[in-house]
Amino acid sequence: MDSTQSNLESSISVPSVQELALQGPDKVPERYIRDEDGDGIIGTYPSDPNLHVPFIDMDKLVNADTQQEELQKLHLACKDWGVFQLVNHGVSTTTLKNMGNQVQRFFELPLQEKKRCAQRAGSLEGYGQAFVTSEDQKLDWNDMIFLKCLPIQNRKLDLWPQNPPAFRETLERYSEEIRKVTISIVKFITMSLGIQDTQISEGFREGLYDIRMNCYPPCPEPERVLGIVPHADNSGITLLLDCANFPGLQFLKDEKWVNVEPIEGAIVANIGQIIEVISNGIYRAPEHRAIVNKLEERFSIVTFCYPNPHTNIGPIDKLIGEGKIAVYKNLTHAEYFNKFFNRNLDESFIDSLRV
Repeated sequence: MDSTQSNLESSISVPSVQELALQGPDKVPERYIRDEDGDGIIGTYPSDPNLHVPFIDMDKLVNADTQQEELQKLHLACKDWGVFQLVNHGVSTTTLKNMGNQVQRFFELPLQEKKRCAQRAGSLEGYGQAFVTSEDQKLDWNDMIFLKCLPIQNRKLDLWPQNPPAFRETLERYSEEIRKVTISIVKFITMSLGIQDTQISEGFREGLYDIRMNCYPPCPEPERVLGIVPHADNSGITLLLDCANFPGLQFLKDEKWVNVEPIEGAIVANIGQIIEVISNGIYRAPEHRAIVNKLEERFSIVTFCYPNPHTNIGPIDKLIGEGKIAVYKNLTHAEYFNKFFNRNLDESFIDSLRV
C-alpha cells in the first residue's frame, strides 16, 4: 500500500460487492484477493475452534449479590480478551429484530435505490465503502452504510434511507437504546478498574454514536478474501449486533483467530482505543476482522461509541503515579481524531498515542 499520508475522512467510490456477487462469478476479482500465493490462508495466524469469547451478564453486574464476581469476570474479559458477549443488556428483543430486519431490507433494495444514500465527496457517511484512499488498494468483501446517529444535530438526514419506510424510526430507537447500554457498561468497566468515579461513563451520555451497517455477500472463494481487514477500533467501546446464524467475526487472542458464535439477543462488546488509553493500557483494544461465507449473506450492525467532544483522552489519574508511569499521551478529543484521520493506513494508530 502507498505509505503517503492520507486523509481518511473520505473514501474513493468503488463497485458494489453485492452487485458483483449477484453475477455469480466463479473467481474473485484480483483487487479483492488477499492470499497472493493462492494457498487460501489469509494472514499469519491460525484459527482456534477451542477458544470462546467470554460472556458478561448485565443482570449480575446490577445485582448487589452477584456484582463483585461479575466485575472480576468483566475485568478479566477486558484485560485478557478486550471483547465479550453481553447478555441481559436491556435492549429489547423487538428493537434488535426490527433493526436487523430494516438493515437487511435496505441491502435488498435495487442498487439505484441504495445509491440515493451514496457517500458524498469528502465524507465517510452514507452507502459505499470506508477508507479506500487509492485506486490500487485491496478491497474488503463488503458493502456498508455508515450514519452518524447521536447527538441528533450530527445527523445528515439526506443520507438516511427513506426506504424501507420504517428504517429511520427504527434506527433512532436503536441508537437511543444502545446509548443506555453504553453508559451502563462503561460505568462497570471503570468499576472493574477499581474506580468508582462515574465521570467517564457520564461522558458517554452526550457522546457520539456512529453506526455502520455491513452486508457481506456470498463469495465464490471465501478463503481468499476478507470481509474487513484486521483492525482495532478507535472508539471508546464498540457494540455489535450480529444478524447471522453462522460466525463471521473473529478476534485475535494469543496469536490465534477466535470465532464469535452469534447468540440470539447478545451484543458483542469490544474495547476501543479510547478506553485503552484511559486505562493506561490495562485494557487493550483487540484486533479483529470479518471473514465471509461461500453460500450465505451476513449482516452486522456496529455502533462506535465515543465520549462527548469536551472529554480529554488520557490515562486516568488514579492509574498513574506511585511508581506507575503514563503509557499514553493526554490529548484533547480534537487532537485524538486529527491524529486518527491524518495518518498512514499502514502505520499503527495506537503506537502514535504512546508517550
